[in-house]
Amino acid sequence: MPSKQLFKRHRFPAVIILCAVRMYLRYPLSYQDVADLLAERGLNVDRSTVFRWVQKFGPELSKRTEQHLGRSSQDWHVDETYIRVGGKWRYLWRAIDAKGQLVDFRLTARRDAKAAKAFLNKAIERVRLHRPVSICTDKAPTYPKVIREINHRYDPHFDYITHVDRKYLNNRVESDHAALKWLLGYRQSFRSLRSAKATLQSMETIRTIKNGHIHNRLPGVQGQITFVQNLFGLAA
Repeated sequence: MPSKQLFKRHRFPAVIILCAVRMYLRYPLSYQDVADLLAERGLNVDRSTVFRWVQKFGPELSKRTEQHLGRSSQDWHVDETYIRVGGKWRYLWRAIDAKGQLVDFRLTARRDAKAAKAFLNKAIERVRLHRPVSICTDKAPTYPKVIREINHRYDPHFDYITHVDRKYLNNRVESDHAALKWLLGYRQSFRSLRSAKATLQSMETIRTIKNGHIHNRLPGVQGQITFVQNLFGLAA
């Protein structure tokens, strides 16, 4: 969708909307915190409006960033953590590569072999021809069988993907979990699965931009702001 149509009928200019969305996704702030920061600058915005902006423009930001992503390496670290959605614990499966770049994530109600298989298949489908040559996990019993099945699907006689199940080698993804949870702060409980997925997807995109896992970004915070604005055709 063209940027002009995307922001049509919104009361505030696009640059203000994107600033609010980026602040919420970039820092451990609540919707009310963002509304208060805007109010300090003479902009009266309700927190529910900030929520709607994040839910609408966050996924659009992720979509527009896709074509600028650097190619992930073929050595993956996979692990799961948990967050609350609708008052219930849900499992957040995440895969990052050896450089710390996010490969993919998935929210599920269960932590079992079926969920692990669905997540890994989804992640491999996302990278298509650049599927992993090694996957490092903890010693959870769900992974060996799933990785064997994936290998068998590609070639019954050759293990294309090497499974490494030494927990201490998986500290990279566990540290990345911690960084994401710090960013979530007290927002670790979401009201619905839909809003959780939209927010997490958008948050992961902003973290990807911040960490430099994209092409054509200038250094520093100003470079991040310019990159986001360029995605929507707003930068000078």
